[in-house]
Amino acid sequence: MRQSLREKIVNVCDAKMASKGDNVGLSFYAFFANKNDNPELLMEAATWWIQKHQLDHFVKAQIIKEMAESGQ
Repeated sequence: MRQSLREKIVNVCDAKMASKGDNVGLSFYAFFANKNDNPELLMEAATWWIQKHQLDHFVKAQIIKEMAESGQ
């Protein structure tokens, strides 16, 4: 996964946890606007989330942040 997407994931996770608490769950759609303005990046996130890690639809933001930071 490209570094810019990892950074975006970490930033979104931090913001969600700051506003909703450490137990907040999110899906990979949380990293994108409600319109499909960057399909390549969306598919990169979806592939990482669904194919590579086989994650559930909603996962705790803290777990996703740790995965992104560790380079998984």
